[in-house]
Amino acid sequence: MLGGMALGLLCLAITFLTDDSLHTRFWTNYLHNVTFFTGISFMSMFILSAFLIAWAGWYTYFKRVWEAMTQFMIVGLVLMLPVVAGVWLGFHHLYHWADADAVAGDEILQWKSSFLNPTTFTIASVLIVGIWYLFASVFRRSSLAEDQGNGSYEQNKRQTVLASIFLPVAGFSSAAVIWQWIMSLDAHWYSTLFAWYCGASWFVSAIAITVILLIYLRGKGYYSDLNASHLHDLGKYLFAFSIFWTYLWFSQFMLIWYANVGEETVYFQTRRDEYPALFFLES
Repeated sequence: MLGGMALGLLCLAITFLTDDSLHTRFWTNYLHNVTFFTGISFMSMFILSAFLIAWAGWYTYFKRVWEAMTQFMIVGLVLMLPVVAGVWLGFHHLYHWADADAVAGDEILQWKSSFLNPTTFTIASVLIVGIWYLFASVFRRSSLAEDQGNGSYEQNKRQTVLASIFLPVAGFSSAAVIWQWIMSLDAHWYSTLFAWYCGASWFVSAIAITVILLIYLRGKGYYSDLNASHLHDLGKYLFAFSIFWTYLWFSQFMLIWYANVGEETVYFQTRRDEYPALFFLES
């Protein structure tokens, strides 16, 4: 595994250092991985909060896995700092709106500049993700203290309050982060369903990784009481939100296809023309 990671880092370095035309490929892969795993980490905290508010009991056996997954958010924040710095320095291999000359000659980018600018990108990448991580850290400390407590419900009440605050904060702020990090890669394109679509993909991925980790940990001697019922419950969530994810994809496609507006259809046209196999496999 370490050898594969070393080879991957070497390939990234070669890609970045050899040819300027390859910089976009380097940063695209970099951003893809950061957003994917940070999103999974965020969704782990969202899942914990939702189950706690719903007074669910079945998830408590393996909630430590989700609590551990939430701690990646600080790593994601740090990994986004080079991208944030690049936006401030006018680096536009990823974000067209970061090029001042391009914005000056583009009416659509000028109209969106109140949202697509270095300041709001920094707020999304540093402040919002930092707030998510703060919630996750306090929640995890309270959860660990609960195991070492005297049987009172004070820590549980504290977690309930944290979860109650986090859920609405996460619901609104995650949309802003998704718009900044992902949707603004094609600044002319927009979709009101895109944040939901990404959120559903993060949820499905988080559940899938949870199942993989639990099976792995059971093989290492942990979670010896993990049984088919636990995995079946997780599998039901995986299936349900896969259907929800599919529903969002189709809804987005149907509305864009029916409206036939150029700024919207370009999203699907590019993917159909450049990556037909992946496009039709996904659809």
